[in-house]
Amino acid sequence: MMDWIRNLFSRYANGMYLPDIHIKDVVEILIITVIVYEIMLWIKNTKAWMLLRGIIMLGLFILLAWVFQMHTILFLAGQCISVLATAAVVVFQPELRRALEKLGEKNLFSNINLFDRNKDNQRFSDATADGIVRACFEMGSVCTGALIVVEQAIQLNEYEMTGIELDCKVSSQVLINIFEHNTPLHDGAVIIRGDRITSATCYLPLSDNMSISKDLGTRHRAALGMSEVCDALVIVVSEETGMVSVAMGGNLTRDINEEELRKWLSRIQYRNSEPKKFAIRKGWRRT
Repeated sequence: MMDWIRNLFSRYANGMYLPDIHIKDVVEILIITVIVYEIMLWIKNTKAWMLLRGIIMLGLFILLAWVFQMHTILFLAGQCISVLATAAVVVFQPELRRALEKLGEKNLFSNINLFDRNKDNQRFSDATADGIVRACFEMGSVCTGALIVVEQAIQLNEYEMTGIELDCKVSSQVLINIFEHNTPLHDGAVIIRGDRITSATCYLPLSDNMSISKDLGTRHRAALGMSEVCDALVIVVSEETGMVSVAMGGNLTRDINEEELRKWLSRIQYRNSEPKKFAIRKGWRRT
C-alpha cells in the first residue's frame, strides 16, 4: 500500500522531495490529529475560546509587525513572551484544572468488565430516581425553590463540609421537608451520593458566565457554577416560576418535564454508561 502511494506521488511530482512514509508515521499523524481535535473541542466549549481568539489576534498583529519590520514592537513582544506564557497559565487555570479533571475521569479499561456486576455498577436505585423526580415536581407545583446535586465520579467532600451533615435515605418526603419554606435546612443545596442524602444547606460556587440570562437567579447561577467544576448533575426548582432545570458539564437545560428529568437521571444511574460497552461473561462478549 505504501509503495503504491509512493509510486503515485513520484509519477506526478517528479523533482519533489518525498520522505519515506511508514505505518508508524501514519499512526503518529492520527494520534496528533485526535489530540488537536480534542483540544479544540475543549476550548470551544469553555471560556478559553474568547481568550484564544484574543491571542490569535495578538499573534496576527505581531506577524504584521514582522512583515513591516516594526523593530520596537518586535522587541517588546520578544521581551513579553516569557511573561505571557506565565500569564496564560494563570488566566487559563480554571479551564486547565477542569481539563485535567476530565482526563482523570477517563478510564482506559472502563469499557471492559471482566464480570457483569450490575449491582455494583449502579450509582443509585430506581426508587431514588423516582423520589427525586416526584419531589422536584411536587415542589415546582407550589413554587418551592430547591437545589439538588447528584454526585457522580468526582466526590464533593469539600462542598459537603460547607453544609450540615446528614445521612438519610433519599425520598420525596425528605426532600420536600428539607426545602420547605422557613425550615432550618431549606437554604442552600442538598448533595446526594448513591441512595443517601449526605449534606444539606451546602454552598456552591457561582458561575461567572456572563451569557447567563438575567432572568435566572442565584440558584441557577450556583447550579451552573457547580456543573462547571465537577461532573455532578445539578437539579434546580425555581422559586419564582416552579420550572425544573438541570445543569451538567457547564450547560443549563431549562423547563424540563418529568420524563426528561427521569432520562437525565438514567444517564448517570450506572457507571461506565457509555453507548458501547463490552462485558466478558463466561466466554462470550456482549456489545
